[in-house]
Amino acid sequence: MAKRIGILTGGGDVPGLNSVIKGVVYRGTENGYETVGLRRGWESLTHLNHDDPESVRKYVWPLNRDNTRTIDRSGGTVLHTSRTNPSLMKKVPEFLKGTTFPSREKTKKGETFTAFDMTSRVLENLQKIGIDQLIAIGGDDTLSYAARLDKESFPVIAIPKTMDNDVRNTEYCIGFSTAITRAMDAISRQRSTIGSHERIGVFRIFGRDAGYTALYTAYVTSIRCGIPEHAFDLDKMIDLLMQDKKSNPSSYSLVVLSEGAEWKGYQVREYGEPDAFGHRKKMSVAEDFGDVLKAKTKQETVISDLTYDLRGGEADFVDKMVATTFGNMALDCILAKKFGLMMGIENGRYATVPIPDPGLGPRKVDVDTMYNTERYRPNYGNKTGLPIFLTRS
Repeated sequence: MAKRIGILTGGGDVPGLNSVIKGVVYRGTENGYETVGLRRGWESLTHLNHDDPESVRKYVWPLNRDNTRTIDRSGGTVLHTSRTNPSLMKKVPEFLKGTTFPSREKTKKGETFTAFDMTSRVLENLQKIGIDQLIAIGGDDTLSYAARLDKESFPVIAIPKTMDNDVRNTEYCIGFSTAITRAMDAISRQRSTIGSHERIGVFRIFGRDAGYTALYTAYVTSIRCGIPEHAFDLDKMIDLLMQDKKSNPSSYSLVVLSEGAEWKGYQVREYGEPDAFGHRKKMSVAEDFGDVLKAKTKQETVISDLTYDLRGGEADFVDKMVATTFGNMALDCILAKKFGLMMGIENGRYATVPIPDPGLGPRKVDVDTMYNTERYRPNYGNKTGLPIFLTRS
């Protein structure tokens, strides 16, 4: 009987996920493995009801060369996704009511609730589906539960993806290149309009806890940026933007802010219910900064949210190459029976690394070497000897 690989995608979608899936399926079939797609991330393993054929159809999708042949030509994830944390479930599925799971009181973002740990159900479902090893593709949150399965001695391999590029133990995550390429393009397109009207452009970009997307976008567009790792001085940032506008022949200036960026005395506001990992949506720091900027300077501003538009569509070359390589590296690990590892890039080279410790949180920008705290822009000097993405894991 063929060995069976399970594969899932969790958290936010990014371009490149389908290239990983296709790479795993194609390489797997060459080596006598079956691949089963688990739809909607970790939810597939908490909500699957084997006694209900409709539930099985919803969550379990056998993959082969035919149904994955063209998936890498589109963005998103054909396996769909969700933000589900099996170890901290607020609700148990209806059909499991009456089943006892370990529980504890949990407080996140001021909300106290009873959290159920459904890991026993996850392991049971993996066994029932016949999954021998699992590939989990995701960011910090999704991979934190992969680390939990590894501790439960289930054979698991992790692949990092996030436009924030903030997963520890790797210098690169799938989705990052496409995101900053599209951000660069969007800013370049808007320059003509902002310049024509002599305005100040304020852009908001992904980066809840880490400022890589804002920093790298600013790096290639030569504009100011604000990142979560360093609270900027409001008046100083405004003065710099006004200086940029004055010295620009087209009389405009630009700044890009991470969604988690703050200035001294300001805290990003949140709204909505926390997700399975305790995160609430953030109000737009660009809107708030733009309002203050306009009030203080009487200048016209253009506020642009560059977040979700960066998710859609086909991956660029870098993300397709890295995603395809990560998928094939995962198969190398399976063939070698090496588990509890994440595919990554270390010192500019592909590497297998430990799945990050969830307790350490996301990887942050090294402010001392990468961010000019006086000019609120990237540091451009002293790059000789660094990997292509200018940072080490």
